[in-house]
Amino acid sequence: MKIRGDAGGAPGLWQSGLPPRPVRVGLGSDASADVVIVGAGFTGLWTAYYLRTVAPELSVIVLEAETAGFGASGRNGGWCSGELPGGPAPTVHRYGKDAGVAMQRAAFAAVEEVGRVVEREGIDCRMHRGGSRLLALSDPQAARLTAMVTGRHALGFGSGDYRLLGPKETSGRIAAAGVVASSFTPHCAALDPARLAHGLAEAAEARGAVIHERSAVREIRPGLVRTDHGSVRAEAIVRATEGYTPAPTGARRSLATVHSYMIATEPLPEDVWEAIGWDDHATLADLRLHFTYLQRTGDGRIALGGRGIGNPAGPPGPAHDRAPAIHRRLAASLDALFPQLGGAAAISHRWGGPMAIARDFHPRAGFDRARGLGWAGGYGGDGIALANLAGRTLAHLIVGVDSEETRLCWVGHRSPRWEPGPLPRWGIGAMSTLAHGVDRYEARTGRALPVLGPLITRLFG
Repeated sequence: MKIRGDAGGAPGLWQSGLPPRPVRVGLGSDASADVVIVGAGFTGLWTAYYLRTVAPELSVIVLEAETAGFGASGRNGGWCSGELPGGPAPTVHRYGKDAGVAMQRAAFAAVEEVGRVVEREGIDCRMHRGGSRLLALSDPQAARLTAMVTGRHALGFGSGDYRLLGPKETSGRIAAAGVVASSFTPHCAALDPARLAHGLAEAAEARGAVIHERSAVREIRPGLVRTDHGSVRAEAIVRATEGYTPAPTGARRSLATVHSYMIATEPLPEDVWEAIGWDDHATLADLRLHFTYLQRTGDGRIALGGRGIGNPAGPPGPAHDRAPAIHRRLAASLDALFPQLGGAAAISHRWGGPMAIARDFHPRAGFDRARGLGWAGGYGGDGIALANLAGRTLAHLIVGVDSEETRLCWVGHRSPRWEPGPLPRWGIGAMSTLAHGVDRYEARTGRALPVLGPLITRLFG
């Protein structure tokens, strides 16, 4: 598939399709509020929205270094997925079956809640509740898929949550090449994440929150947030910076930043869609360790993402948004999965963005009342729905409401800190290289790589 020369990098498909709007006024002098939130991505915006919903008497200021939804919130694959990083098994292992299942059910419910808010607030984010389908393209992938679904059923989730399908039943839904088996879960929706972020920002403002853009935070300490143009004093401060957390916000080494990359086709002709199927708009992913993830967009494109070998050095920035080799690999994956495309459409957009992972791959939310500091993150790529859950959780913790959200096991969870210096980047890069090797072996032989393959698979969840 041809990548157009002007396909560009950031801002990518989602942000380039936004209607124009003026940049919000930045913080110009010292201010005070009951709550100040650092970051106007999904975590910060959902927290502001629910704070003003649960406790409208509280004043809320959101400080954003760029514009609302600029980071991963406006660049991701558009999966509003009710999944946890690595599934429920790590949470069950640490906190027990009941707590792990409750956390997974809460993630399912977050997909529904996002849909309710989108409808209530009239947010035009092209949300489509089609579920999600995982595609096994080899026998080793099928074995991993069967083990995953069997494990979920053993925890008490039923066929209405996770269901295995054979190649014939799968092909009745989508004509993807080389599918050996698939699974389906209804707990996912496809949407335009940048439109959701911008609509959510407007909804939070309509409820009384104040958002200052172009107001990069240089320091966070109890009771005070400092920018170059003024400081904000507040009784409660929420760090909602996710992939940008390693920047100077007082939380170095709590999260590691990794990058994911995406491409999008031009709108596809109707005859191509008739050949492919995909009428239910379910999100798709394969079962490689370096997996790709896809959605059929609301304007008739295919948007596909994935990760590459290694991890760029330094903080997130425009230099990391372009990865020509990875974008070419994604285009080749798309051609292999859908040979019906032929030369029907070129790649019109290519971009990248940061995401964050915790040292134990466990998301978390919390509020230290003594210090007045709140946090949430470590979503590992599942942030659209989990950030909604985090926003409700943080709002209830700050206000002091006892709720199902505040009793979840991720509240107060403390992940180990990442190693200092370049060690996390080297380690993540080494694991990525090994995973790519496993994928290549399986593709070449149709068999699982002995010894090393199962080990790497367990490490990748």
